[in-house]
Amino acid sequence: MKKSPIVLIILVIAILIGIMSTAFTVRETEKALVMQFGNPVRVIDEAGLNFKIPFVQNVRFFDNRVLDYDANVQEIPTSDQKQVLVDAYARYRITDPLQFFQAVNNEFALRARLDSVISRSLRDVLGEVPLEVVMTPKRADLMRGFTDRVEIEARKFGIQVVDVRIRRIDLPEENSQAIYRRMQTQREQEARKFRAEGDKESRRIRAEADKEQRVILAEARKNAEILRGEGDAKAQGIYNDAYGRDADFFDFWRSMQAMQKGLGSESTTYVGPPTGDFFRFFGDETGKGTQ
Repeated sequence: MKKSPIVLIILVIAILIGIMSTAFTVRETEKALVMQFGNPVRVIDEAGLNFKIPFVQNVRFFDNRVLDYDANVQEIPTSDQKQVLVDAYARYRITDPLQFFQAVNNEFALRARLDSVISRSLRDVLGEVPLEVVMTPKRADLMRGFTDRVEIEARKFGIQVVDVRIRRIDLPEENSQAIYRRMQTQREQEARKFRAEGDKESRRIRAEADKEQRVILAEARKNAEILRGEGDAKAQGIYNDAYGRDADFFDFWRSMQAMQKGLGSESTTYVGPPTGDFFRFFGDETGKGTQ
């Protein structure tokens, strides 16, 4: 009895469907997990053609590339009780499909778990330092510690965290003005302190300069008196030496000097006889005449 062509066609289609449901391809950018009645039975890490039991087993595919995750903005307190808004992101790769499936099942559930890990790690890292450290180049060291914490926590999800970064750190809007005013007050206090210290130092320097000036003037006066005394002594010595050489001439010269000083003005008038010691050279050139 000949088989009907329709039966043959159905048989061929059934065979093709069976082959198609048996074979599957894993791409280079994927990893696969073979499931049997909802339970994982085999992990496929290598790309290529693979086979499974039709109608009994199915395949879950997981992306093997580095994936990006943007964490929710977190409000984190620092050690000096300053609230900051932290916008972070992470890059990760699924390394163990079986552990990933058992821990979170899918990427949507992973995002909720990863967000919790990032938030907890941020609080642990930023809660140990003041705000001023977060705003300095030391933030790079904090990020390394932050990345290590997240990477260790994320291993239990079957993923490897390649990198975690803080995209931006801001102050909450309601705290910005208060913090700004507090910073302004602190700067004004520091400015007043610096001005007071500067004024104190200025007075000290001025007092030192005045003291040094008085010392220099006193030394100058002392030296001037010494020099004046030495000059007077020299002049007196010269006078004495000149008087010793010719006493009569010296007596005459000194008398003329005295007369010049005493009668030097054109308005000076003397009325009386030219007698007395002051005029003794008028009657006798030797000055020895009788008074």
